[in-house]
Amino acid sequence: MSVIVIEFMTLDGRVTDPDGRGGTPTGGWAFRHGPQTVAGDKFRLGQTMDDGVMLLGRRTWELFSRIWPQRDDPFSARMNAIPKLVAARTRTDVSAWSNSRIIESDPVATVKSEHRDVIITGSLGIVQSLMAHDLIDEYRLLIFPTVLGAGDQLFPANQPPLYLECRSAEPVGAAILAQYTRSTQ
Repeated sequence: MSVIVIEFMTLDGRVTDPDGRGGTPTGGWAFRHGPQTVAGDKFRLGQTMDDGVMLLGRRTWELFSRIWPQRDDPFSARMNAIPKLVAARTRTDVSAWSNSRIIESDPVATVKSEHRDVIITGSLGIVQSLMAHDLIDEYRLLIFPTVLGAGDQLFPANQPPLYLECRSAEPVGAAILAQYTRSTQ
């Protein structure tokens, strides 16, 4: 079992509102570069989506539940089919998106008890909570040629050092897809 974080990120490490639906002043930065950069399985999840599970925070789930169920391309079919675990304290109904269920325990306990690969997208609070418990095995980051100077960062300041190994880096449209795993040293 592996825990894989996938994020759209700016050069200065910001992950806030990449599609602009959050209504922030700098939102929409990822989509300025055209659909070819963000469409489809840009994170190379492939079989992991068929065998794994997604863990999503409430806000990310709500956003995705308005987008993915209406799409029918092959990647969307995988997004709709994958089991989705939703960390939501204020939501009781997740029937708007197939294969979704609210988790009863906190995300850390959920990940510790999961036997399938866990994919987390967006959901910054969950990602940072799992980081604090050293439960992230891999980061797949689509890094855009944008510097915002403000907004939430994937790797918060004043945290212990995190040493990773770069497994790959390749251009994807205007962005770079970088894959990092835990350092073995």
